[in-house]
Amino acid sequence: MISGFQKFLLRGNLIDLAVGVIIGAAFSGVVKTFTEGVIMPIIGIFGGVPNFDALQFTVNGSIFKYGQFLTALVSFLITATVIYFFVITPFNRLMERFKREEKPAVAEPSNEEKLLAEIRDELRRRP
Repeated sequence: MISGFQKFLLRGNLIDLAVGVIIGAAFSGVVKTFTEGVIMPIIGIFGGVPNFDALQFTVNGSIFKYGQFLTALVSFLITATVIYFFVITPFNRLMERFKREEKPAVAEPSNEEKLLAEIRDELRRRP
């Protein structure tokens, strides 16, 4: 039982996933800082920084703070837009360049094709 758990932990996919989560968390901090420090002030120039935290309503003493959700939603959309235009799009262009430069591998003829070529060559040699 312990050895099975050890094998599970040491599988390559689990390690790759853990590294991906750690890198993703670190990258999330970079994107969040970029969004809050650069993108939001630019948006603020044109129409104010979107902050809906104060929006709420009360029903029977329960406070529904839907403004915090709206602020988080706007922040998510801005973050997704930044990631798309500054990470995904340049990465896709870079990968497209590398694909263009790769030359397609020459397919090796199958055994049937080799055999047919040998038969053809033998027939050509006959008088």
